[in-house]
Amino acid sequence: MTGARPVTYARAGVDLAAADALVARLRDQLRSGDRPGVLGGIGGFAGLFDLAACGYRDPLLVATTDGVGTKLEVARLAGDLAGVGRDLVAMCVDDLVCTGAEPLFLLDYVAVGALDPDRVAALVSGIDAACLEAGCALLGGETAEHPGVMGDDAVDLAGFAVGVVERERQLGPARVAHGDALVALASPGLRSNGYSLARHVLLERARRELAAPAWPGATRPLADVLLEPSVIYAPHVLAAIRADEGAVHAAAHVTGGGIAANLRRALPGGFGARLDRSGLEVPEVFMEIQRAGDVPDAEMAAVFNLGVGMVLVVDAARADAVAAAISRSGVQAVVAGEVGASVSGVEVVG
Repeated sequence: MTGARPVTYARAGVDLAAADALVARLRDQLRSGDRPGVLGGIGGFAGLFDLAACGYRDPLLVATTDGVGTKLEVARLAGDLAGVGRDLVAMCVDDLVCTGAEPLFLLDYVAVGALDPDRVAALVSGIDAACLEAGCALLGGETAEHPGVMGDDAVDLAGFAVGVVERERQLGPARVAHGDALVALASPGLRSNGYSLARHVLLERARRELAAPAWPGATRPLADVLLEPSVIYAPHVLAAIRADEGAVHAAAHVTGGGIAANLRRALPGGFGARLDRSGLEVPEVFMEIQRAGDVPDAEMAAVFNLGVGMVLVVDAARADAVAAAISRSGVQAVVAGEVGASVSGVEVVG
């Protein structure tokens, strides 16, 4: 024996008591687990889901995983992690719905340097509220404390979602036909993409303060503009699919890579498309990033959504009805172009 105090996990930086208290707290406050199919609750070794309870005849399971990128760093600097939970859910379930899948459940992974129960509870509560909106359950997750590896204030976040679609109703390039129309869904902000460029331009190059007005004459601080919550498109797209079965053929979630690169993923080989985004407003934040960083047009289009967060490929004769149904549900949508078998690539104008 050296005479030194005995080493414990707590002295090494991991607070097991705080972790246990956090699990108990979350078990009492989370609400999204009430959806049909969920068995058990938060705190077990694994989450159970009864697929038969959902009434599918020939189901295909669909899985996605994502994070929120360096938007998380903006949230950390602003001291406001609650909203990025919504971004996490949106990134996962809006990928799922591109196959026509209904989101069933989501698992989260939160890593921190030092466990602050209030901070993590606010983050996970945001995830739970977004799951409720998306119609899925927060089935479980993991909170990991990494002292000595991450700074005390550091945080990282990932999500893993599972959905289900009837085999005969799945969306995708195989259903797309020449002459199909494009319906563009509005995004009021960056969602969770392009933040490395946005941060470099606005925070590092232009040296803007998060607490100051976002730009001259702005009524909101820069932090609020950069942390604009992501729209969760999945329930709106599913409502349109169910209201007019067969009208929606494919969908493209506009994430990293911009409109053209993501829309290309929803089209068959040899097909192209022309999308006119002039029917949707380009949020001012994009123009401010371009001005402050002297960013070329092509770079902006390759990095950001520029106001279009989702594009649906639909039967041309029903495109106006699909756009109107989505707009009535609370997300602005416009008919914005068409698909062609002889069009070269994907062209975005407006």
